Amino acid sequence: MALFECAQVAVPPATEAALRFYKSGNILWIVKNAWSLLIPLLILFTGFSGKMERFSQRLGKNWFFTIVIYVILFIGLYNLLFFPIDFYSDFIRTHAYGLSVQTFGRWLSNYSKQILVTMVISSLFVWIFYLLLKKSPRRWWIYCTLVSIGIGFILTFVKPIWIDPLFHHFGPMKNKELEHEILSLAARAGIEHGRVYEVDMSKDTKMLNAYVTGFGSSARIVLWDTTIARMKPDEILFVMGHEMGHYVLHHVWWDMLYTSALAFLLFYLLYRSSHFLLNRYQSRFGFKQLYEIASLPLLLFLMSLFMLLATPLNNYISRYMEHEADRFGLEITQNNRAAAEAFIVLQQQNLANPRPGRIYKFWRCTHPPLGERIDFCNEYCPWRQEKPLEYEKHFRGSCKTQDQPIFGFFWPLFDSNSGGNINCPYMTPRI
Repeated sequence: MALFECAQVAVPPATEAALRFYKSGNILWIVKNAWSLLIPLLILFTGFSGKMERFSQRLGKNWFFTIVIYVILFIGLYNLLFFPIDFYSDFIRTHAYGLSVQTFGRWLSNYSKQILVTMVISSLFVWIFYLLLKKSPRRWWIYCTLVSIGIGFILTFVKPIWIDPLFHHFGPMKNKELEHEILSLAARAGIEHGRVYEVDMSKDTKMLNAYVTGFGSSARIVLWDTTIARMKPDEILFVMGHEMGHYVLHHVWWDMLYTSALAFLLFYLLYRSSHFLLNRYQSRFGFKQLYEIASLPLLLFLMSLFMLLATPLNNYISRYMEHEADRFGLEITQNNRAAAEAFIVLQQQNLANPRPGRIYKFWRCTHPPLGERIDFCNEYCPWRQEKPLEYEKHFRGSCKTQDQPIFGFFWPLFDSNSGGNINCPYMTPRI
C-alpha cells in the first residue's frame, strides 16, 4: 500500500471454486493450443489435405470454386475434430461452475452460426491469398500482409453492425437515468453523440463484461446486462470511464498499428518456414506447390505456432493499454472505492483468481490481474495530493483542453474537447 491511501479496499482471496476454475483453465488452455496445432498436422501428414483438394477439384470444376469447396470442407472437419473440447469448455464446464444459464439448443445454435460465419468470411477472402501465392512466389508474404491488414480493418468495422447481432440483441440502455449519467461522463471526456449499447447476455451467462468495438461510425461501447444488474451505478460509471479511455487514448488504432507490424513479421516467418517444410515433406503432404489449396493446413499450423509464440508480447501490450484505461477511468470519475469494488464484483462473479502466478500472467493475462488493479485503485489519486493528472488534457473543462470540432462518436483520430481558461483550476467531474 502506498503511503498516501486513496482507498482501503482489501483484495478478497480467491474462493475454492475460483482456484479450481483457475487450475482447470490452465490445463484446458494447454490442451486447446496443443490440439489446434495437432489438427492441421494430422490432416497434412496423413495426406488427407491432398485428397480433399482433389475432391474439391472434381466438384468445383474451376480454380475459384475448388478453393471455396476446400475451405468449407476444411473448416467443417476442423470444427468437428475440435467439437468435444469446445463443448466441454464452453458448455459443460461453465455450467458445472454455475457461470452459464445457456440451454444446449441455444449453445448449439450459436456454435453452428459461428462456424457458418467463419465459412462465409473465409470463402470471401482466402482465394485472394492463394492468388498472390501463385502470381508472386517471392513477394507474396508482403502482399498477403497488406491484404490481411485491409481485411482486419473491414472486419473490425462491420463486426458490430452485421456479425455480433447474429448472436445477441443489442439495444439502447433500459435504465435511462444511468444512461444519462454515462453520456454526461462521455461529454466530460470530450465525446459527443455517444452510443452505449446494452446486450442481453443474461440469457446465456452470469458473468460480467463491457467492451469497446468497431471504429469510426461503427464504434460503440457495449455493456452486458449482467454487469448492469450486478454493479452499482458508481461502479458502472468507472467501468464506462475505463472503456472511454480506450477510445480517447486511441487504443483501437494503436492496436491496429501494432497488429499490422506484427503481421509483417509473421508472414515473413511463414514465407521462410513454409517453403522449407514443403520441400522436405511434399511426398507426405500430397501436394507440390504452396499455391495449391491443400497447403492451407500447413500455413494454418505455422501461423498458429508463430502467433502462440507472440502471445506474451501481445499480452504485455494489452495489459499496458488496460492499465492506462484504468488510470483514465480513475481520473475522470475520481472514485477510487467504486473502482476497486467494481473489480471485486468482477472477481467474484467471474470466478477470477486475483493473484495468479507469473507464468499465467506471462502467457494468459491480457489484462492486469484483478489484485493489481485493486491495488492501483487504492494507491492512485493525484487529485487528492494536488498533483497534475496524466490525462487531464482530454477532459472537457480542464485547464489543458483546446478547441476542437466534434467528429461523431468516439472517433479515435480526434479529441473532441471544448475550450477552457488556461488559468482555470482543475474541475471535478459532476457525477
